[in-house]
Amino acid sequence: MIIMDLLGVLEGILFVMGDEGCDLKTLTDVMEITDEEAKELLARLKKSYEASDRGLRISFLGNAFKLTTKQEHRAYYEKLVVNPGTNRLSQASLETLAIVAYNQPITATEISELRGVASGHLIRKLVAKGLLKESGKSDLPGRPNLYCTTSDFLDYFGLATLDELPKIDQTIEGEKETDLFTSIYKDEEESEVPLSTSSN
Repeated sequence: MIIMDLLGVLEGILFVMGDEGCDLKTLTDVMEITDEEAKELLARLKKSYEASDRGLRISFLGNAFKLTTKQEHRAYYEKLVVNPGTNRLSQASLETLAIVAYNQPITATEISELRGVASGHLIRKLVAKGLLKESGKSDLPGRPNLYCTTSDFLDYFGLATLDELPKIDQTIEGEKETDLFTSIYKDEEESEVPLSTSSN
């Protein structure tokens, strides 16, 4: 496979891994390349992101390579979070919140496994909206971040404490958890739920 193809594969892997990132060994195993080849590809991709017209960069955090946004663009992302037009919770966001609420603290990988789809981007959005937060590091390999709900989450859903969440059988599957959660908190007539900004 030529270099340009491998750069695309690398970029896709980092995107899919989201907040968890990807360590060098995983990259070499998945891409079937050597450590040196992986480092060269990372350096090439990192350099391409340094252009002023690119919005992402590669960061090395917690022994893992991750795609992150540029600090100099932060003001725009903050506007996006508080913009009423984007301050809505989709069905996917509600599902993600439900999984965290019933299983916290939980890693992004575990959330994705329960949903059956990569959820890193949703987790980042929910953290930005103040509904989720990092709550430490897991003991799993790579020490991935753990996530839990916030006080804003309780305020948004009108809960005093997490004990007021609808009760479910402890053996219930993640999918059924989200069905229960969204059936109670999602307006059946709307595909999205407005996110209140009154507490901001």
